[in-house]
Amino acid sequence: MSTIGEAAGKIWQYLNDNGPSSVTKVTNDTGLNKNDIQRAIGWLCKEEKLEIELKGRVETLSLK
Repeated sequence: MSTIGEAAGKIWQYLNDNGPSSVTKVTNDTGLNKNDIQRAIGWLCKEEKLEIELKGRVETLSLK
């Protein structure tokens, strides 16, 4: 991935199309590497576009 913004856009689009999903599912389905995923999650949280819910050991991402 060439930029964090592109990774963030890919995650946002995935969640928009598929609804709330675990970080693992988003990682597997988008093909992004773990570093890009984590950076993009940070970007989306800073922009107040993303919510993270922890259920047990599973982090679920959803759009605000």
